[in-house]
Amino acid sequence: MDNTHALLNTLGVLGVFLLLALPSLIGYVHDRRIDRQLKAAERGPVRPAARNSSARQNSSSNDTEPSTATWYADGLRSKKLVSS
Repeated sequence: MDNTHALLNTLGVLGVFLLLALPSLIGYVHDRRIDRQLKAAERGPVRPAARNSSARQNSSSNDTEPSTATWYADGLRSKKLVSS
C-alpha cells in the first residue's frame, strides 16, 4: 500500500504543477506566435511569381453577385417606389 500512496502522491504533485504551469505555457506559445507574425510582417507581403501573364485573371472578368446589403437596399428601394 505504501507504493500505491507514493504513486498517487507523486501524480497529485505533478498534476498540481501542470495546473499551475499551464497558463504560463499557453502565454509562451501565444508570444511565440505573435513573434512569428511580426517577423513575417517585417519581411513584407509574399507575392507568388506568376508563370504566365495569361494565367492571371482580371477582376472585371469575374461574375460577381451583389452582397446581402445590396439585396436589402434593393428591397427597400422597391418598396419606396411602390408606395410613392
